[in-house]
Amino acid sequence: QVVLVESGGGFVQAGGSLRLSCAASGAASGMAFTRYAWGWFRQGLTNEREFVATLDWDDGHSYYADFVKGRFTVSRDGAKGVAYLWMNSLEPEDTAVYYCAADEYGVGSRDRDRYEAWGRGTPVTVSS
Repeated sequence: QVVLVESGGGFVQAGGSLRLSCAASGAASGMAFTRYAWGWFRQGLTNEREFVATLDWDDGHSYYADFVKGRFTVSRDGAKGVAYLWMNSLEPEDTAVYYCAADEYGVGSRDRDRYEAWGRGTPVTVSS
């Protein structure tokens, strides 16, 4: 079983930055961490859970939703077993609960149904 725990959310003013972390344990820990694609999704109060960014398991290619390109960066630290979402130039529209997800041998899908493990989310609030 893969266990994911997000952290790093909080309150920030528009234009500010946050770094979200996703710590993996269980079946995705240790060397197994590098077998997974790491996706980030978000869900606002009235929206469906939408794709934000992902990092594939193999060559580390990253993919982003159009609305975050140039502002957000996804990365991972295999030694620590942590995936990150670096968020810059935050806007009030970025307010949401952010979730990380793991897809074993994933190629970096935007489809949330491809991911077999999810964290519980961390809330981000951006004030204007």
